[in-house]
Amino acid sequence: MGIDFQHFWGNDQAFKAGLPAEAYTSSAFFELESRALFAKQWVFVGYHHELSRVGDVMPVTVAGQPILLVADEALDIHGFHNLCRHRCLKLVEAPKNCGRLIRCPYHSWSYRLNGQLQAAPYFGGRDIAPPREFEISDFGLHQIECRTWHDWIFVCLDKPELTFEAFIKPLERQLEGIALDELKPIGSIDFGEVQTNWKALMENFIEPYHVQFVHQSTTSQPLVDHFTVLDEHCLGSGCRIVTDKNAVRTATLAVSSRFLTLFPNFVIGLYEPDQIGVHLNTPLSADRTSQRRVIYVHKDNPINDAEIEQTKSLWYRVHKEDHEICERLQKGRHSMRADSGILSPHWETSLRDFQERLVRSVEVA
Repeated sequence: MGIDFQHFWGNDQAFKAGLPAEAYTSSAFFELESRALFAKQWVFVGYHHELSRVGDVMPVTVAGQPILLVADEALDIHGFHNLCRHRCLKLVEAPKNCGRLIRCPYHSWSYRLNGQLQAAPYFGGRDIAPPREFEISDFGLHQIECRTWHDWIFVCLDKPELTFEAFIKPLERQLEGIALDELKPIGSIDFGEVQTNWKALMENFIEPYHVQFVHQSTTSQPLVDHFTVLDEHCLGSGCRIVTDKNAVRTATLAVSSRFLTLFPNFVIGLYEPDQIGVHLNTPLSADRTSQRRVIYVHKDNPINDAEIEQTKSLWYRVHKEDHEICERLQKGRHSMRADSGILSPHWETSLRDFQERLVRSVEVA
C-alpha cells in the first residue's frame, strides 16, 4: 500500500491524527481506493430525472471503470459495463437517447435496453444471421448492481458489502418525516473539475468547524449553533437557527440546516423550509474531482425563475469558497513538511469516523 497508518490508529491523545498527506496526493493510493473502496461500496453516480425517457443513456466512471446507465421501457435504470462484447469498444461517449437499441459504432452489434444482445450482423460471414454455434444469449452486456432511491442512482461494481437496504437505512432514519418523493429539481450547477482530492470535498462538507470562517459572506450560521451527526455510515453535521420560515433568503444562507453524507460519496444538504441540495463528487485522480449540485424544492413551492437564478448564484458562491479552500489544502499536502495534522475532538468527530472507514477499507485490501 505504501502508507503507514500506525500513527493514525496509535494516537491515544484527545486530538486524533488525521490521514497522512500521501492519502490525498499519492496516485498509487488513489488506485488502491478505486480497487478496495469504490469497487466494493454503493457509489452515487447520477440523477434519475436526467434519464427520463425510454432509451436515455449516460456514461459515468466508477473506480476508473467506464459504466453505462440505461433507462429501459419501464424507465427503470440499469447499470452495465460500458463496452461492446465483440471487441471491447466503449459503447457510449456522451449522454444521449439511443432509442430502443444500443448500437456499437464499430461493427453494429446491437443491444436491447435490458443489456441482451439483439444482433451481431455478418459476424459469421456473408449472412446477416450469426453462425449456428454462436449463442447470442451469451454475449449480452455485463450488468452491475444498480439501485435508484428517489432521484438518486447508486451502483456497486463488486458484490456489495451491505445490501442496499442496509446501506440506505441510516439516511432514511435521519430523513424520517421528509417527503422526498414530493421534491422537484429546479436547477443544477456543474462545477467541472476541482483541483483537489475527492476526500477533501467530502470532509469539508462533513465538518461544521469551517463554516463561520470560510463562508462569512454567504452564510449566517454561527459555529455555536452547530452539532455533528454520526449514525453508522451516515456522517455530517447540522445547525439549529430560529428564523422566520416564510422569509425569502436568497442572498445568504441563514436557516436551520443538516449536512449529511453516506460513505463514501453521497452528499445531501437540507435547508428549511423545503430546499435540498445533492452533490455528485466523482474522483478523477489524486488531485482532481468533478462536482455537480442539483437543487430541489417541494413540488408545490411557487419559486419563480428569478428566485431560482438567485438560489443558484448563492450556491455557486458557497461552493467556490469551499473549492478555494480545498484546492489550497491539496497544495499544502504536497509540502515536504505536510503531516497528518490533528482533528478537533468536538467539531471533527464525524470527519474522523469518515477517515476510519476509509482506512479500514484499504487496510484489508
